[in-house]
Amino acid sequence: MSASRRAYRYVGPHHVIAAVQTANSGATIRTPADFADWAAAQSTEELKEPFTFVIGTDGALLLAPHRSEHAACAGGGRVLGAGEVSFASEAGRWIVTEVSNQSTGYCPDVASWPAVAQALDQAALGHPDYFTHPVLFRRCLGCQQHNIVREGHFVCVFCDADLPRRWNVDTNIGDPGAP
Repeated sequence: MSASRRAYRYVGPHHVIAAVQTANSGATIRTPADFADWAAAQSTEELKEPFTFVIGTDGALLLAPHRSEHAACAGGGRVLGAGEVSFASEAGRWIVTEVSNQSTGYCPDVASWPAVAQALDQAALGHPDYFTHPVLFRRCLGCQQHNIVREGHFVCVFCDADLPRRWNVDTNIGDPGAP
């Protein structure tokens, strides 16, 4: 499976995924009309904040309020991408102003961008050509802790071991349809 179609499973704290109910999944956005209906239901204040998003294994964009758990947005399932996204209305059209892969529950690789871009395109949302705030996640081979690589410093913040240069957070990656 190519990295861009990798299905990420939840790798965050166990108590978070244990609390997830599939009924709490995010709003599914497949079309421009879906997004327009969803945006109309948000308050002006909510629209000023970034939203939690995941890309389901079916390629659909799912949105949830800021500070929502990505696992809840995804109904606990695997995702093709996850992060935070901000929107603005520009000349009568909705656009993405910022988008990241910041999800410490799924720790998606920056290579998840094509799946994110495809879902945004499907909903006719103008967007940048890449993550505006890319996050590099790595798992320490020594202590097994998940790390965010900052300023190109590939060293574990927990044990000072060198971190791999390639994404390695979850070595148990399966097909998008796998449980």
